[in-house]
Amino acid sequence: MTGPRNPRLAGMAWTLDAVPTALLIAVPALLAVLFLVLWIRATRRYRRLASEQTASARARIDLELSVAEQGGRLRIIRELHDLALHRVTTMIADADGAKYAAGSDAMVAVRAASTIADTGRAALADMRRVSSLVRETEADVAPQPTLKSTRDLFKVMRDAGLGVTFDESGEPYPLSAGAELAIYRILQEALSNSLKYGGDGTEARVSFTWTTQGMQVRVDDDGIRNAAVRKGLDPDHGGTVYTVEEDLRTLTQQVVGPGIEEMRERTELFGGILSVSQTAGVGFSVSAVFPALRHHNGVHGVDLSRGGTR
Repeated sequence: MTGPRNPRLAGMAWTLDAVPTALLIAVPALLAVLFLVLWIRATRRYRRLASEQTASARARIDLELSVAEQGGRLRIIRELHDLALHRVTTMIADADGAKYAAGSDAMVAVRAASTIADTGRAALADMRRVSSLVRETEADVAPQPTLKSTRDLFKVMRDAGLGVTFDESGEPYPLSAGAELAIYRILQEALSNSLKYGGDGTEARVSFTWTTQGMQVRVDDDGIRNAAVRKGLDPDHGGTVYTVEEDLRTLTQQVVGPGIEEMRERTELFGGILSVSQTAGVGFSVSAVFPALRHHNGVHGVDLSRGGTR
């Protein structure tokens, strides 16, 4: 004969029976929530990538159209430039002929002078056309920027998402307007590249180092590292793993591109040397060194003032 059932044991049995049922309900619910979170994150990432690709495609099309337009203008400028050179050469030849003929026949010199004047006017008209075309290629009709304008440039780049820090050493001195414009354009191109290839959140450090007669302009960024972070990688835990071959390429291969060539031309115009390098896993560095910038006018760096020294 069995005794009465213990209510406490019955309750424990019911609890044990309810555990598997609760687990069967909770586990699928948790998995559903987890999959939902992952799906939302993947959808957001996909939309972000799709938006970036669309913006990149639009920018590429705009750039191609702009390049085609600028290429046409450059061809016209080159043709007018060649024509002006030919006319100036003719003027020199006519002037030399008039110089030798003037001794025997003054009228020859008069006729030559008239021809030279006509040729000079035609050459001047060609150069004015060139100047007009050059102005049309400038998107900004405001006064040309100077070194003081770099503060405004830094603000624009910061508003666009690029972190910019600036430091300066040495004693600054006045430069020619052309030299200041060259430095500004070099900085503009270097910082634009940092933002373009590194993306929002890239940090760039700009430094001016002044010497007695020259200066160095340097821009260092962490664009490669930041690009990895934007892709969801962790650079501090192997997210930007690179090989020895990649290290070797950064040391031996020259960084090239249209913007870099323009920076190099601007640097060399004022007797400087441009170097662009890449640090594997970190970013890019741009350095423009001007040994004799203080008195450089785009032709030479000699101080032509009275009593001036190099």
